[in-house]
Amino acid sequence: MLSEIDVKNALLRSVHTEKNAMNFYQIAAKQMKNPDAIKTFELLAKEEREHAKHFFDKYDGDDLPPFEEFIAADPDQSDDWLSDLDKALLSNFTDQKAMELAMEKEKRLEESLRDMAAKIEDPDVRAVFEENAKSTNQHWQLIESEYARIMGMVHETDIDTYVRE
Repeated sequence: MLSEIDVKNALLRSVHTEKNAMNFYQIAAKQMKNPDAIKTFELLAKEEREHAKHFFDKYDGDDLPPFEEFIAADPDQSDDWLSDLDKALLSNFTDQKAMELAMEKEKRLEESLRDMAAKIEDPDVRAVFEENAKSTNQHWQLIESEYARIMGMVHETDIDTYVRE
């Protein structure tokens, strides 16, 4: 189990990670062409903001500004969410690349949140990590579904049709 200081640090890192994820989706959405992909990323940005708030509310440190001020601050370009996006923007940015990168990031974040939850004794704090891990998995599923649709792949709702034919 994690010490109280380690839990506090995990919460602080999580607040920053969720804000960086929000910024990732906001910036990527502005570069995308497909209106449905844009809507998906805008929705995800809003949800990442909510995740940041959940962690922020559990964090008891005094080294963060008020939430609205924190969330409105400039993006942290050194974070891997945004530095990887910057690399994609410098190369041939496509909606497909953005979605692939987002799926990779969400999958990694889900694993990290689940690992952290397993190490936290406080049931309220553990629940925040577990709920965010569940939501992060749903983000991955949403992106995967939209990716398949945009790429012209068989959508999961059409599988039965193709299997029966």
